[in-house]
Amino acid sequence: MRKPRLTSTAAAVASVLLPAAWACAAPAIVSSPDGRVAIRIEEDGSRFSISRGGDAVIASSPLGLELDGAPAFGALALERRDDVEVDRTIPLVATKAAEARDRYRGATLAFRERAPAGRRLFVDVRAYDDGVAFRYRLDGAEPVRLRGELTAFVPAGDPECLVSLAKGAHEEPFERRRVSQLREGVAYDVPVACKTPSGRTAYAITQAHLADYTGASLWREGGALRVRLSAPPKRPAPAFVSRTGLTTAWRVVMLGDRAGDLIGSHLVGNLNPAPRGDFSWVRPGKAAWDWYSSPLAGMAADMDSYKRFIDFAAAAGLPYYLIDAGWAKGSAAPGWKALPTTDIGRAADGIDMPALARYAAGKGVGLLLWAHWEHVAPRMDEVLDTYARWGIKGVKIDFMDRDDQEIVEFYQRVADATAKRRLLLDLHGAYVPAGLQRTYPNFITQEGVLGAEWNKMGRKVTPQHNLMLPYTRMLAGPIDYTPGGFRNGTPASFAVREAMPETQTTRGQALAMYVVYDSPLQMVSDSPDAYRDAAGFDFIKRVPTAWDETRFLSGEPGRDIVLARRHGGSWYLGAMTAEEAGDGRVERVPLDFLPAGRYRATVWDDGGTPNEVRRVEREVTAKDALSLRLAAAGGAAVILDPLP
Repeated sequence: MRKPRLTSTAAAVASVLLPAAWACAAPAIVSSPDGRVAIRIEEDGSRFSISRGGDAVIASSPLGLELDGAPAFGALALERRDDVEVDRTIPLVATKAAEARDRYRGATLAFRERAPAGRRLFVDVRAYDDGVAFRYRLDGAEPVRLRGELTAFVPAGDPECLVSLAKGAHEEPFERRRVSQLREGVAYDVPVACKTPSGRTAYAITQAHLADYTGASLWREGGALRVRLSAPPKRPAPAFVSRTGLTTAWRVVMLGDRAGDLIGSHLVGNLNPAPRGDFSWVRPGKAAWDWYSSPLAGMAADMDSYKRFIDFAAAAGLPYYLIDAGWAKGSAAPGWKALPTTDIGRAADGIDMPALARYAAGKGVGLLLWAHWEHVAPRMDEVLDTYARWGIKGVKIDFMDRDDQEIVEFYQRVADATAKRRLLLDLHGAYVPAGLQRTYPNFITQEGVLGAEWNKMGRKVTPQHNLMLPYTRMLAGPIDYTPGGFRNGTPASFAVREAMPETQTTRGQALAMYVVYDSPLQMVSDSPDAYRDAAGFDFIKRVPTAWDETRFLSGEPGRDIVLARRHGGSWYLGAMTAEEAGDGRVERVPLDFLPAGRYRATVWDDGGTPNEVRRVEREVTAKDALSLRLAAAGGAAVILDPLP
């Protein structure tokens, strides 16, 4: 792994010890490098506010901690301020860009209780051109017990926001609601994406760097969104107990002109530690997958069936095949339950996993294995050593369905353990990403999304839902939506089927998802038969899953999107539209983002029926515009290859 490249002053620190006489003289303001973004912390550390270009984003909002087993903090005064200015470029591994610019102005604010021998509360603050972040710290060698945080976000005005409920596996649809319309006593998930009343600023409230802390949700209290920490189910209070001292997660507000401008942000990742060690072995790519087209109970363990998917992956040039639930010794239908009879260190009768891994490797395919987290947690090292010895390339671990301290620690532990064994990690039944992928690039994707698998169980995965995800959940990190359903239709024609499921969207949208949805490990979800001689499968075989550059071109949440991503010298476009925004619409896409030169544009857009695409080629330059034909609930995919 290359070290971060410093592009200018990386740590110019100024320390100021404030005399008692002016401890309350003025609030602390930290501004972004471009001067447009500012976070203001009141002189007593009790409240904060955020603005952008003179536009109020977050009005005066509470700060602080709720201690358990210790007196609450008394009145505070700002005792010291240490400023820092950072501008560096960080090389990335297998993600939405080749590098991330980490450029901010920051400050550590030391507040002290006014009482004699008062305690200190530290608040770390950073202001980026595209957002702000803050966290709390307490020094000391003793454990800290927290009931919660006093932190809340009071959006300026009463903005319309995109919200989803915070439940278990974090697989809920997004709704458009004003803050005043949100229910009280209900947990809402991060990110919450809003626009200021002026319309000049789009923003998203989320969190970053949960390591050694716990997850949280947002609860409406009047006009505020209050942070509530997630407590382990067997210990409702305190919500969190540290080992020594305290460093909380970062509270984050991403900022941009348009909702889509947040898609390219690296803010959540930049708030996490850089990786340690060599991760050049991490290989992004697409995977064949057996569960989507099978019954809910999963495909029966069978060597010939597994080899069929391996052969398909090899023929299509897919580097992986994910063997889902049911492969392990003692798995009974449904194979995805954490049964006491299941031994995930042994394969089912008749399955020779090392031989299967050798068969796959001989065809250039790596095997990934599914496992339930309750089977992994108590014997992690033994299980992962076994998989590495078998020749397995990665694991998909499922059904955590929580985000409390115990589960956050499990994520950290399994990310580290898989990295040491050079195994890829995909977490399902997962909370929304908080940037752990930056520290462990082998943690290549995660769920925490209402994805395509729900086509097997209901009608939730609507075209509008698909067009909410890029502007909401995807802002936090990779999104294992599991695209690739090739039994395409419309909402009117859709029928729920647990095996060989249908989609409510066209083939064109199925292709576009491979560009729009960020997942360095991307499923090719349907059965091999669905792709045989199928229109558009030539695009899926070629499209990458990790990128050198990402650019949002146009769109609105829940309605449409056009996104461009670069891999090497070629650009890929994905265009998606919801039901009411399509129906024969022609999307005009200017190509002025292209470097100079001539390009061959290969276009796959909607055909006469949901399962058809029209494939055309033409020569273009940056002065041209493409006209993409989009059906209702439709889409298009484009490859722009440079010509000599």
